[in-house]
Amino acid sequence: QVQLVESGGGLVQAGGSLRLSCAASGRTFSSYVMGWFRQAPGKEREFVARVNWGGGSTYYADYADSVKGRFTISRDNAKNTLYLQMNTLKPEDTAVYFCVADPAYYGSNWNEYDYWGQGTQVTVSS
Repeated sequence: QVQLVESGGGLVQAGGSLRLSCAASGRTFSSYVMGWFRQAPGKEREFVARVNWGGGSTYYADYADSVKGRFTISRDNAKNTLYLQMNTLKPEDTAVYFCVADPAYYGSNWNEYDYWGQGTQVTVSS
């Protein structure tokens, strides 16, 4: 019922910035948990960031320690779009970034999320 399409990846030098977008179509709700995972070559898929509804107009964001202070997750419910602003990028940020969504799950286990995008490649050169 939900399709997610990521965009915004590319090649950037260390210290640079990129903004990833995840456009959602189908049946989505503002209460859905949405987030980002990434997978580097030879590495396991890892949690990056997520945002969830806390009731009313309150939303909470959470980040992996490796990206805290550098990445910012946000969502535009009117546009059904999730964003990941990535600043001060490092070579270790190089990975395929996946957008995820789930109607109920809130956590860091990638296999618990119901919906996944195809991913967008982010490459950070040193």
